[in-house]
Amino acid sequence: MNAPTPAAHLAPEIAQRAVPEAFVTALKARFGNNCSTALVIREQHGRDESAFTHVPPPAAVVFAENTQDVADAVKLCAEHKVPVIPFGVGSSLEGHLLAVQGGISIDLTRMNKVLSINAEDLTVTVQPGVTRKQLNDEIKSTGLFFPIDPGADATIGGMSATRASGTNAVRYGTMRENVLALEVVTSSGEVIRTGTRAKKSSAGYDLTRLMVGSEGTLGVMTEITVRLYPLPEAISAAICSFPSIEAAVHTVIQTIQLGVPIARVELIDHNTVRMVNAYAKLGLREEPMLLMEFHGSPAGVKEQAETVQEIASEFGGNAFEWAVTPEERTRLWTARHNAYFAAIQSKPGCRAISTDTCVPISRLADCLLDSITETDASGIPYFLVGHVGDGNFHFGYLIDPNNPQECETAEALNQQLVSRALRLGGTCTGEHGIGLHKMDFLRTETGEGAVDMMRTIKRALDPHNIMNPGKIFSM
Repeated sequence: MNAPTPAAHLAPEIAQRAVPEAFVTALKARFGNNCSTALVIREQHGRDESAFTHVPPPAAVVFAENTQDVADAVKLCAEHKVPVIPFGVGSSLEGHLLAVQGGISIDLTRMNKVLSINAEDLTVTVQPGVTRKQLNDEIKSTGLFFPIDPGADATIGGMSATRASGTNAVRYGTMRENVLALEVVTSSGEVIRTGTRAKKSSAGYDLTRLMVGSEGTLGVMTEITVRLYPLPEAISAAICSFPSIEAAVHTVIQTIQLGVPIARVELIDHNTVRMVNAYAKLGLREEPMLLMEFHGSPAGVKEQAETVQEIASEFGGNAFEWAVTPEERTRLWTARHNAYFAAIQSKPGCRAISTDTCVPISRLADCLLDSITETDASGIPYFLVGHVGDGNFHFGYLIDPNNPQECETAEALNQQLVSRALRLGGTCTGEHGIGLHKMDFLRTETGEGAVDMMRTIKRALDPHNIMNPGKIFSM
């Protein structure tokens, strides 16, 4: 396969473009105090949660407050051929928001209004800066909720741009299935709309799906319409410990293959449990663990839970702990949601190189167990979590970004893992996106012909290559 260059995650291709002084002057004249060239602000917008730590910050940051602000900023960028990078809360893991070719960052966090709630149609339209927690807080009185939960309190715009999913995907799908319509500012500054609130359409090319997952390389999303779901009548959560990763994974495979409509099923390995215990002062058993959640009627939830408990028992599952109140469920899910931050704090000064493979559920055990064997043998500390109900899992290799040997080892492990996933019919990224880190893997997965087609689309929609350039593929 096309191997990444040595320490590629620390040395992405940087080709800074000139930012004309006339452009900066025009930007400040249009946006006033909503445009900043202060170094501290630029540095805040030039970092994400990836291991890329040596990329210069953008030349300026524009704080957009409405669609017209975005359109005017992009028009100025188009006029001067300056790159533009959309920014949400900065929680991406693959270097999506880094200014590898310079340019400006458009901060969309002030565009944080819920524009319309259509409870009868189970839809809501929001601005891109609305976070998933904010959205659910604002719609809770309707008896509906938005289920996509990537762990971080990401913005709906960022989640749409990376085609995020997370813990509920096994039942509710990903952003691909849940975004119905968009308002987008194109590379020329034109405002277009794609899709409608209708549940289906066959009207022309599916531009909504083209934009969802495009990682800011085709346009800037300024309004997003998403599906909502009725709050379940009953919710029950449980954790269960296992004697081995293999036992936990086979429990999940059998649960899915039997058609149990489980809402969430997350895997945490013993390393991660230990880190979370230290971080959050929990007393969880330091063994591989499944975190599960069941949605439905009281009788249905009880039946689902009993079925899964029987399956788990066959594979040595023990120490079931149930939770039915919101407070109890929150406590049980703390372990999963704190996993990344617990791991980072377990090795001061480290960065995490996160993997994101996804394989068909029938091949999950093969892929996961062989990868664990390789990682254990490497000596690199790591954490392991997974949305294993849909075959998606993540290693986080904890490396010193200034230690070349650790970086090389982590990159080799990631390459071996992706190669294995592709051989088994999987993908190099289930939900994080390509960004900077997975461009070589994309070529291997799709073939050069498919990447060329993507380039053709990019050139047609962004002829001057100003929309988040240097991401997904090179131009």
